[in-house]
Amino acid sequence: MAMIISEVIGTMILIILGDGVVANVVLSKTKGNSSGWIVITAGWGFAVAIAVYVVGWVGGAHLNPAVTIGLAAIGSFPWALVPWYIAAQMLGAFLGAIIVYLAYHEHFAQSDDADGKLGVFATGPAIRSSLWNLVTEIIGTAMLLIGILGISNTNNNMGALGALVTGILIWAIGLSLGGPTGYAINPARDLGPRIAHALLPIPGKRDSDWSYAWIPIVGPIVGGLLGAGIYTFALSLFV
Repeated sequence: MAMIISEVIGTMILIILGDGVVANVVLSKTKGNSSGWIVITAGWGFAVAIAVYVVGWVGGAHLNPAVTIGLAAIGSFPWALVPWYIAAQMLGAFLGAIIVYLAYHEHFAQSDDADGKLGVFATGPAIRSSLWNLVTEIIGTAMLLIGILGISNTNNNMGALGALVTGILIWAIGLSLGGPTGYAINPARDLGPRIAHALLPIPGKRDSDWSYAWIPIVGPIVGGLLGAGIYTFALSLFV
């Protein structure tokens, strides 16, 4: 039970800090308004690192269904726990999004950009193309799993630095591959807050773009499986 609760808490922290930095950049009259993509990507990287430090020692801090499924597929995590982890991640992401809404309540009211308000909660494409948006999410999440498995490889002796380097990995993916879709690379990170956006009484909000919502779910799951498989195969060539 502690492991499941840790996924709720860790994913909630991830979203509070991750969606929080987006809110700071895109909403009107904040101290960080218009500070740009570097701030957003750095904020997400730090969010992952902090969340992993807080709960990683309890249940591994997957914080992401794509990570959970990818690890289960290569035998590094029990399939019996996968539904519980995913449910916990979804709940944590939903709760985290609500907290961000509360923190920026007055700024949502002061902002006229309905797309920006949705962007606080969920990702969207810079150029809408279902196929290529999906490909981007697959590539980004494959890189995520390859990076996580590499960082956690015992030969690297990362220890307590592992969480920090994982945060740098997220930052690197955002800087390098985040431009086309906003790099969801995490179904819970996108779907939980998207549901919150749909339910919360946000003034002047648009629809929650459900026609796009399947891409940051399917793409990361496929990418997680692909990345875990590639890393496992590559590792077998060296050991």
